[in-house]
Amino acid sequence: MTVHVGADQADAAAKALEKAASEFELVRQMPLGIDQSDEFIKTLFVQFAMTAQLGKINAVIRHAANDSSQYKLNPHLSLLYKNLPAATRAELAASITLPFSEIPFDSLQAIRCVSPTGSRVDVEAWRVVGAIVLSSFRAQRSGVEESRGVT
Repeated sequence: MTVHVGADQADAAAKALEKAASEFELVRQMPLGIDQSDEFIKTLFVQFAMTAQLGKINAVIRHAANDSSQYKLNPHLSLLYKNLPAATRAELAASITLPFSEIPFDSLQAIRCVSPTGSRVDVEAWRVVGAIVLSSFRAQRSGVEESRGVT
């Protein structure tokens, strides 16, 4: 799920990920439904409601990265990147029923993207420049490992 889009600064991204992960726990989001658009990177997607927690995560990342971009958070999870006719996109969106009422997100990643992204080649050029597990998941996981004798 895209939480922030900002400047391409790997060092700022790492700092922002660490700050957010230290302050936030597992994020659970309730999907509003499947939607579609003519935007390549939002061809078919799960739309989520804006929550206070997501707003805070976005603000912490923006502040930690010293980012002044005008990105407006619209929480969604892209399912498909492809140029398709509107009727096909609408048919696909209508054909999907989500099998769950909640989706947990347990980590954050910073990804260097081609901008604007408009093709498969652009998507294949994306690179993860940082990743971190959110705090409660990390604590829960280390507790399980300790109970198994793993250090």
